[in-house]
Amino acid sequence: MSGDEILIGYDGSEDATVALNWALDEAGRSGRPVRLAYVFEWLTVAGWIGPGLAPGVWPDEHARRQVEDLVRKAAADAAAERPGLTVRGEVFDGPPALVLQERSAEAGMLVLGSRGHGGFGGLLAGSTAVSVTAHAHCPVVVVRDGQAATSGPVVVGVDGSESSLRALGFAVERAQQRDVPLRVIRAWEPPGERWVPPGFDPEEASATERAAVEEELAGWRESFPAVEVDLRVSPGNPAALLVEASREAQLVVVGSRGRGGLRGMLLGSVSQQLLHHAHCPVAVVRER
Repeated sequence: MSGDEILIGYDGSEDATVALNWALDEAGRSGRPVRLAYVFEWLTVAGWIGPGLAPGVWPDEHARRQVEDLVRKAAADAAAERPGLTVRGEVFDGPPALVLQERSAEAGMLVLGSRGHGGFGGLLAGSTAVSVTAHAHCPVVVVRDGQAATSGPVVVGVDGSESSLRALGFAVERAQQRDVPLRVIRAWEPPGERWVPPGFDPEEASATERAAVEEELAGWRESFPAVEVDLRVSPGNPAALLVEASREAQLVVVGSRGRGGLRGMLLGSVSQQLLHHAHCPVAVVRER
């Protein structure tokens, strides 16, 4: 598997098909090869006696062949629709979240639907998507059916952490590829109503935060001069501000953990909130 490859968790569901189309669009802009990964989980059914009076295993070999045919056809159809792209399909064995996490170490990007066949209707992001996003070795993009917009800016949340700076680099590259503005969101927490520091000036605090972000942006502005940057610095909750900004965005990008994240947490509260509530695809960028 190529380190530049876009890996797609594919199971034939509607969400997986939306994720596949998003990944193909991304590959068309970047020229990266694409690989569909169907993870086939064998289950030994205790107490069930199959042919030959042996303990039963479900699904059986016939089901696996059906899966292989499904993946082969999806890859072939995608390659036929996008003749300039390299598209392959592969079936892996094992628990889906664990296998996708392992395979992400050899990929440049992993794209998932928010819920597969096993998802519950009330959950906006399934357990596999959340788990893989927390543990993957490359950037993960989670796409939900009905939210893959092709217009609007790329939005990124920055807070000065190393994780958010990696997210900023990922976001500016996506904005240039799409020829759209980059909207940079910096949220800062105002003091509580019960205790305000003597001489506290909210305008001065906002100006200080803006200056910090401008310093972080300086190198990217120089490297990507064609990208229009819209910097917005606001007091408030970062997750709420990013969810609101996602309403008119085509992609929102965050680091896996920001300054407020506990070191033992692999996925911060902001990224988790976005996975469940964003109105556009979410990219979570973490260190390899």
